[in-house]
Amino acid sequence: MSRQLDLILDAPGERLDRALAEAHPELSRSQWQQLITDGLVTMQGQPVKASLRLEGGERVQVMLPDVAETDLQAQQIPLDIVYEDEDLLAVNKPAGMVVHPAPGHSEGTLVNAILGYCPDLEGIGCERRPGIVHRLDKETSGLILVAKNDRTLRHLQRQFKKRTVSKTYLALVEGHVQPPQALIDAPIGRDPRHRQRMSVIAPGSSASSRPAQTEYKLLEKVEQSSVGQFSLVECYPRTGRTHQIRVHMAFAGFPIVGDTTYGRRKQGLALDRHFLHASRLAFRRPSDERELALEARLPDELRAVLDSLRETSK
Repeated sequence: MSRQLDLILDAPGERLDRALAEAHPELSRSQWQQLITDGLVTMQGQPVKASLRLEGGERVQVMLPDVAETDLQAQQIPLDIVYEDEDLLAVNKPAGMVVHPAPGHSEGTLVNAILGYCPDLEGIGCERRPGIVHRLDKETSGLILVAKNDRTLRHLQRQFKKRTVSKTYLALVEGHVQPPQALIDAPIGRDPRHRQRMSVIAPGSSASSRPAQTEYKLLEKVEQSSVGQFSLVECYPRTGRTHQIRVHMAFAGFPIVGDTTYGRRKQGLALDRHFLHASRLAFRRPSDERELALEARLPDELRAVLDSLRETSK
């Protein structure tokens, strides 16, 4: 059943939609605007407009609709839970798992698994679905944050938008990286010749692009006489463009091992995915603003490749 809220708004001069979002932050301002449009927000029994300027002390009645079920299927898929509290989950996603259902991937996704793990998930956007805060490519493993409610989703999204979330990736790249530490500042956009790929777009090009910055630091050099030289690096993306680290490292001349899209089509190492792992996230926990730093172990298949190279290098 729907539930009713009775709110007293003491915000003279403020717009109604903004005042509601401040008084009841569990819903975003756009969600309040939709409730107002749907006639679910009234004053003295009469519908109101989002732009109404308040005098202060108005009593507002709100009918919140039931959380709607979606057609997303809950599936019992094992998850590597790195952290969990009442508001959020941090999952170490394996390579090969798609984050969201899409044509060709209607099942077996992270969303399906989250719904199976949290059957009592609180509604996100008035629907019962997980709030995936950010994404990883299918073949990239590592940490993904999942919000259990609207308030947490908006809080974490704001942190990503303001670039206050610290993100660290581990990557094995081809070649011995020089210089050992640098910032790659190169705009990224859709490759005009290959629309399924991204690329660095030169200034003045007719193709559209967005600013992108990736810092990297060399951790270790390894090599194998039969296949070549490699570098283990940490990457710290300052922005969040599609395929950003893969595109930037290839642009710098050090493509990620196993990346047949931006690197070699024929790989020298026995690896059926690219060597890129989201290893660390640091952010403010929405419940109390405490700094939280999470780490996800390197998957066994990547560790095996690295250990083999190290042994050969010795």
